[in-house]
Amino acid sequence: MSKRIAFQGELGAYSHQACVDARPEMDVLPCKSFEDVIGAVRQGAADLAMLPVENTTYGRVADIHRLLPESGLRIIDEAFVRVHISMMALPGVQIEELKKVRAHPVLLPQAATFLSQYGIAGEAWADSAGAAQELAETQSRDIGVLASDLAAEIYGLHLLARHIEDHAHNTTRFLIMGKDGDLSRRGEHGMITTFVFQVRNIPAALYKAMGGFATNGVNMTKLESYMVGGSFTATQFYADIEGHPEDPGVQRALEELDYFTDMLEILGVYPRDPRRD
Repeated sequence: MSKRIAFQGELGAYSHQACVDARPEMDVLPCKSFEDVIGAVRQGAADLAMLPVENTTYGRVADIHRLLPESGLRIIDEAFVRVHISMMALPGVQIEELKKVRAHPVLLPQAATFLSQYGIAGEAWADSAGAAQELAETQSRDIGVLASDLAAEIYGLHLLARHIEDHAHNTTRFLIMGKDGDLSRRGEHGMITTFVFQVRNIPAALYKAMGGFATNGVNMTKLESYMVGGSFTATQFYADIEGHPEDPGVQRALEELDYFTDMLEILGVYPRDPRRD
């Protein structure tokens, strides 16, 4: 029986593309929400989860940092997808026939120059891949869709233009998560350790907690805060550092961090992807 990897969205979504790129040998399981993706792994319907965490243009994916510590899953890998936007329509339709184009609200402004050039109005849609699916079902000849090449392939649509995004750097980072963590050293570009923590309610606790990483030469690539438990004072931090927990410098830094925290939980140890650079 083939293993399955779950993602949020319809077939043809950029999360689906991430699954195809990172785990081509696995079957995919589309889910309606991030909670459903996590639930699919916890309940055994899928072996792995593909979850987006941040985008170079739009920053952090909403709610994901709250969900990760509560998920019970562990990060085993990271994946990066360049968000290439393509214009698609029904086979035989020319671009001049289109009156409007549908896409997720995040995609429309990224293709503003192209749409303006052809005088095509954009219409916000809940899901770009879902818009492609609906177009295939309704057979509307005056509607176009902005989505991935994969969506056009899946739904039998014709590509009118490829890679029409205004900026060439738009990339989404995903985390691949499973029920069990993997602490083994792997990959050829070093390791990343991701953890969450809450500092003790004492003066300068965060400053002192972070000092251990600087003095031990550990590079912290991400530090983000968010409120938990409906309180304006209970703040949780999410961090990525370069290195493995068994590295002497990382070990000392985490020990020092633990002294200044009420909670410290490692969410995953995984290979550093060279596309970070």
